[in-house]
Amino acid sequence: MRYYALAEVLLALIWQAKAFSVPFKTETSQKHALFMAGGDGSDAEWMKALQDASGATPGEFENQMKMKGLLGKKGSGDDKLSANAELVKWLEDEGDVYLSEVSDWGEAPHPMAISTDTRDEATNESSGRGLLARRDVSDGDELLKIPLRLCLTKDSARKAMGEDALPEEINEFLAIACQLIKEKYVLGEKSKFKAYIGVLPETNEVNPTFAWKDEDLEFLEGSPVVAATRSMQNKLRSEFESLLGGENGLATLFPDRFPKEHFTYENWIWAFTMLFSRAIRLRSLAQGEALAMVPYADLINHSPFSQAYIDARASGDWLVKTGEEEIILFADRGYRRMEQIYISYGPKSNADLLLLYGFAVERNPFNSVDVTVGIAPRTESFVKEIAEDDTMEVDPLAEEKVEFLESVGRDKMVDFPCYADRYPVELLEYLRLMQMTPEDARGKPLADFDYSRSISLANEAAVLKSIIEAVKRQLSKYPQSEEEDANMIRDKNMFRLLSYEKRMAVRHRRNEKRLLKRTIAALEKQVIQQGLDSESLQRAEGSTLGKVLPGDEKKYGMKQRTALEDRLEKMGLPVDLR
Repeated sequence: MRYYALAEVLLALIWQAKAFSVPFKTETSQKHALFMAGGDGSDAEWMKALQDASGATPGEFENQMKMKGLLGKKGSGDDKLSANAELVKWLEDEGDVYLSEVSDWGEAPHPMAISTDTRDEATNESSGRGLLARRDVSDGDELLKIPLRLCLTKDSARKAMGEDALPEEINEFLAIACQLIKEKYVLGEKSKFKAYIGVLPETNEVNPTFAWKDEDLEFLEGSPVVAATRSMQNKLRSEFESLLGGENGLATLFPDRFPKEHFTYENWIWAFTMLFSRAIRLRSLAQGEALAMVPYADLINHSPFSQAYIDARASGDWLVKTGEEEIILFADRGYRRMEQIYISYGPKSNADLLLLYGFAVERNPFNSVDVTVGIAPRTESFVKEIAEDDTMEVDPLAEEKVEFLESVGRDKMVDFPCYADRYPVELLEYLRLMQMTPEDARGKPLADFDYSRSISLANEAAVLKSIIEAVKRQLSKYPQSEEEDANMIRDKNMFRLLSYEKRMAVRHRRNEKRLLKRTIAALEKQVIQQGLDSESLQRAEGSTLGKVLPGDEKKYGMKQRTALEDRLEKMGLPVDLR
């Protein structure tokens, strides 16, 4: 019997060693390792090391988070704690997801815990729930596994709402939005996703700019975010009316499944707030990529410096696959105990983040500001119509430039993102074409030139100066100076009295102005260093000054979309935003 008991103990130790993905060692060798690491190798130290490996004492980590204020304030925090516990239990019961803080047969302690109130390290603004490291995490450690069947996808939405109501070709954002409304407002307590819906925030807790009041948006006057926000608001209203409203809307055709008292525009905005700020695009599914709302995983906050991305894989081990799929995440770096875990939402500018997620990042390496440049089609007829005097000359290449732009799918007026330390190659190519003169062309067709390369010194000088003028024009749109914004932020007592939206707006517009100023300084330095400031390179016949000439917007039309809107379209959003 003693030999049998000893065998059980050894088997338990082997299983535990496998759970931590470390080679199994004998007790003697483990003690020797402790001694060599600076320990005394005693039985007491050996038992302590074994206890550390098996996980913390149940409830210990939560008590430490509570002492640090990471579990929220009493009252509302208690409700959030209950919601967190319900989510964990639901994941364990319905998805067999192991989230315990202690080890089990073949399972290591789960490395993360839910914090109900995380904070932005730079601004100290609340960033809502987040996930913290329960223990030290190493680069490459597996952080989570969530079965795909627990996620909200277009497939789950079509099953929930009816495939006759939501056809195969429906956009996935629209489909999942309908299921979100059903689970939260129609089914409520009866929803099988109740525990997940219970941890989703309200619209005002996320605060994307498309949900802001007009008085808050006014604080962003001058920023390109305002135009994109208005476009988003108009398009969301249009999508709502098209899908749900009117005689042919789903609320009329299927009133039992889309009751009008629940499928309201307010709830529609909530659903899209959840989708834009939390949905994850899974690119490695067996049937191709898909959008998904992934419980638990969507609690992880964003860092532009993270290299971790959530994706999917076939579930099971290397030998046996179950036929199902699961969402997985691995650590992209080491994390200390109590440190917040981050993933990347993608290389997004602060304008993207503010519009879709309701926050901005102070030190965002991907931050940019959209700058408008345009070409004035100075044909003979245009000059006669627009010119108030004889100082505007006809551009001999105007017609050819317009034709070339149309052939490559470019408008005459386009937005380009400008970054603090660079600007797109496409902007240079665009302006090199716009600044072509007969001297540059030398009789050759414009289509024969490689605009990724410098055309001539005079052309390059005109290009860089056009960008400077365009950036200065964007800077002039803000009613307040960057110094005024800085003073407002420095007065912490007064700044704290502003609403969250207004504080975010002031920080955002200040950062945009700082970026634009750096761009101007860098460009002016580049002009001098390359010797492009020579008077001999000055010329008036360039067709673009980097700004819209008087009357141009009326004569040949406003630009149809912003660079931000182009980026949103590439994300697969159900918004054309034109």
